[in-house]
Amino acid sequence: MSADAPATAARKTAPAWQLVANAVGGPAAIAGKLRRLARTLRLWIDPAEVRGRLAELERKGFIQRRPSRWQIAFGGIDMLRFVIEPAARDYYEQQGISFGFHQLLRVLDDPVSMVDPTGFLSERDTIIGHVMQVVHLNPVYDLQLLQMFPDGLEELERQVAQMVAGTHPRHRTIGAIVEDPTYHARLLEYVCRYQADPDTPPLVRSEQTLRDDPAFAAAERTFATLPGFIDYCNRLPDGFGTLLRRARSVRRFPVELATR
Repeated sequence: MSADAPATAARKTAPAWQLVANAVGGPAAIAGKLRRLARTLRLWIDPAEVRGRLAELERKGFIQRRPSRWQIAFGGIDMLRFVIEPAARDYYEQQGISFGFHQLLRVLDDPVSMVDPTGFLSERDTIIGHVMQVVHLNPVYDLQLLQMFPDGLEELERQVAQMVAGTHPRHRTIGAIVEDPTYHARLLEYVCRYQADPDTPPLVRSEQTLRDDPAFAAAERTFATLPGFIDYCNRLPDGFGTLLRRARSVRRFPVELATR
């Protein structure tokens, strides 16, 4: 947001109908969402593209051994159910925000961000939009993931700067979702620090009560970084049937697979 942004975000003050209308946007915004969705769905049937992205991350040191596509898919399901969803429910309850309505606004703003929780099948700008759309538990995974693209971090910085200045093309639709008016300024500062030093302390969301649960704390630690997620995927069994049976039977994060 700009330097003179209101102390309270529109997400907490505007009526529901206005938030929905802003999240949907006009004809140009809708057309852009449909194009991004179509391109993402095409990636699902293009394993060569995913292999190329994994190879780039491997070259940059984020991946030591490539998991299979099914291991990545079910690892993403575990990241979603053991960290992303419970952390979001906990956080939005503290913020006095309906979790269900907030997810609806996210889908209306960009349906692609809900289709691909791992980000490996998403375009650069979809990942950037997701980072700007959600006050992240920890955005370092996404910053590492953006390095699949030659200009990922530079473009993230440019677009976040546009959000801060109020000039980004999606400023209105993203503004209907983000509940913290200081988020984009803090994110921009972190992105700049990260590019100068990738080991800089991450922008961790502090408003969480779940960290007292050892299983959640272990899951958060594991999925916070791209290497942690990849290592977890590599520890999973291979084969769709085995992974499906495991997903049905495992209801709590398996701490024995956690990053130490």
